[in-house]
Amino acid sequence: MSDVQTEFQNFFKAAFTVDNVIFGFDDGDLKVLLIKRGEMPYEDNWALPGYFINEDEDLDTAAKRVLEELTGLRNVFLEQVETFGSVNRHPFGRVITIAYFSLVKISNYKLQPDSIALKAKWHSISKVRDLPFDHSDILSSCFEKLKQLVRIRPLGFELLPPKFTLTELQHLYESILETELDKRNFRKKILSMDLLIDLEETQEGVAHRPARLYKFDRKKYEQFRAEGFTFELKESRKKMRKAMINHQ
Repeated sequence: MSDVQTEFQNFFKAAFTVDNVIFGFDDGDLKVLLIKRGEMPYEDNWALPGYFINEDEDLDTAAKRVLEELTGLRNVFLEQVETFGSVNRHPFGRVITIAYFSLVKISNYKLQPDSIALKAKWHSISKVRDLPFDHSDILSSCFEKLKQLVRIRPLGFELLPPKFTLTELQHLYESILETELDKRNFRKKILSMDLLIDLEETQEGVAHRPARLYKFDRKKYEQFRAEGFTFELKESRKKMRKAMINHQ
C-alpha cells in the first residue's frame, strides 16, 4: 500500500447518519415525531428517527428510507436543514449526521415502527426534554427554521385539516412562534392576503358557538410558496402588558 493510500485511509474512519425532525399539528398543539430506541447506545430512550447511511445511497434517499423503516411514514417531502459534526456527539466513535425536517398532517399517517424503533409516537414539542446524542440541538435548530419559515412562507396547508377555523389557524402560528397573537390583527392580516376561501359553512357538534370554516386557495397558496411574503404579526395586548410589567 502506498503512502498516499495510507494517508487517505485516515479520512475514511467516520460514519454518517441522517436524522429526521417531523413536525405535526394536532388539537392546537405542535408536535414532533420520536421513536423509542431498541439498541445501544441510549436503548429505551426517546430520540429522533435517524440511522446510518448505506454505502450505496445518497443523502436524500437515506433520509426517506430511514424515516419509513423506523416510523412507517412514506412519501414525505424532506428538506435538508443542517449538518452536525461535533467530535464527541456519538459515544461509539466519529459520526456526522445530516438533519432533515418536514411538516405533515398527523391524521394522514399511520405509525408503524420497525427496525431499531420499539415505538413511534407524537410528542408535544413544548414537553420534549433531554434527547440523546445531540438530538435536542437538532430539534432546536429545525424548530428555529420553522419559526423563520412561518413568516415568509404559508405552512398551514401541510399541517391543518382541509377545513379549519381562523382560530385553529391562529393557534398554529402561536404554537410555532411560541407567543400569543392579537386576534383582531391576525384575522385582518390573514384575510387581507386572499389566501383563504370562505366555505360558507360552520362547525358542527361543538359546545360553543360554531365558527366559520375556511380552506386554502391552492393557486394562491402555491404562488405564496414560490414568491414568499412578509408576515409580521403583533402580540396580544395581554401578552404585551405582561412583558411590560416583567420589565419594570
